[in-house]
Amino acid sequence: MVKTRNGDGSAHEVLYIPRVITSEKIKELEYQEEIVRSNLEAKKANLVKTDFLRRMSHDIRTPINGIIGMTNIADHYPDDLKKQEECRRKVKNASNFLLELVNNVLDMSKLESGAMELDELSFDFIKLLREVENITKMNGENKGVRVTSDYSNTRECMVVGSPLHVKQVVLNIAGNAVKYTNEGGSVNLSVKEVSNDGETVTYKLECSDTGLGMSEEFMKHAFEPFSQEKYGARTNYTGTGLGLAITKQLVDLMGGSISLSSELGNGSVFTYIQSFKLADEKTSDNDIVENVSLDGRNVLVVDDNLINQEIARFVFEEKGAVVTCADNGDDALNKFKNNKYDLIVMDIMMPIMGGYEATRRIRAIDKDVLIFAMSANAFSDDVKKSLEVGMNEHLSKPLVMDDLNRALGKYFK
Repeated sequence: MVKTRNGDGSAHEVLYIPRVITSEKIKELEYQEEIVRSNLEAKKANLVKTDFLRRMSHDIRTPINGIIGMTNIADHYPDDLKKQEECRRKVKNASNFLLELVNNVLDMSKLESGAMELDELSFDFIKLLREVENITKMNGENKGVRVTSDYSNTRECMVVGSPLHVKQVVLNIAGNAVKYTNEGGSVNLSVKEVSNDGETVTYKLECSDTGLGMSEEFMKHAFEPFSQEKYGARTNYTGTGLGLAITKQLVDLMGGSISLSSELGNGSVFTYIQSFKLADEKTSDNDIVENVSLDGRNVLVVDDNLINQEIARFVFEEKGAVVTCADNGDDALNKFKNNKYDLIVMDIMMPIMGGYEATRRIRAIDKDVLIFAMSANAFSDDVKKSLEVGMNEHLSKPLVMDDLNRALGKYFK
């Protein structure tokens, strides 16, 4: 009870109940706060998703429109060889951009989910850089950009790492430099051996260009997905806005570092530092094998897509093989029972019987026949499953001839 005064000054007592917030009330308030926070995060996620889909729709439709449009133009000039060549070149450019986009989106997905797996292979780092340089020079020549290199501060030696991902990092850096350097400009790749203690070697690669450069504000976001200084860059197949984000995540995954310095209008310099264990082997696990001959060899191509059959038939007949096609795993199994093949090239996702089941059944009959997966299933777990069911190699579509020759070179001399 507490005393209080009336209007006439007299006093009286009233019951006072203190305002106490109970633990139950606190939990209720915290729960309501969590709901509000969850709703805000959901709205933010939806905005990110919508923006992602909008960008993907734009970036996918743009090259597809180019492919369809150039095909229609080529049909209109059937006898004009110069126009046909021009249209084919533009279709290839649009197709390559579309493939790059798909690969980048898949790479981002794998990196963000933690599903990206690094290899532990021996390879020649300097040889790999020279391969990247050759590709970069060809791209530079097409744009009128001069590409130079400096390897004077390095010694060639075998290292252990993930050559596919190292190559992807350097290609992204060098390719980005060429993309954003105008005609008449230059790009330089400089490599220096920072340290070598007999067990580990560290290299520093600098890629400098005389290109468009970046503003100070944009550099803060350069390694974020879809970051581009100018949105208009997307309309000419010059970039997806994912390359540098993937590069940064790959470098982090491999324990390296990457940084950049730039000034708008005055070019950029990317610095990539990576350490490798030194390898004992004198030969590389990633050496490119020259064109392998399959003269007189019988090859069974198994694919439910007739266009893919036609492409595979052309590739293997060019190598001298005698090619037979099967439309699915069941068809392949029947053909295999009645004929002898030196190599079976097996798609995975097919009607009636898929490639995995067909491989299991063929392996039950013949444990030695060569079976290569040739599939659009390109994740590392797809490769692992192909090998687990008994396939000798896994090749991803679209087929890269260096990968095919490397695989064939293991079994055919």
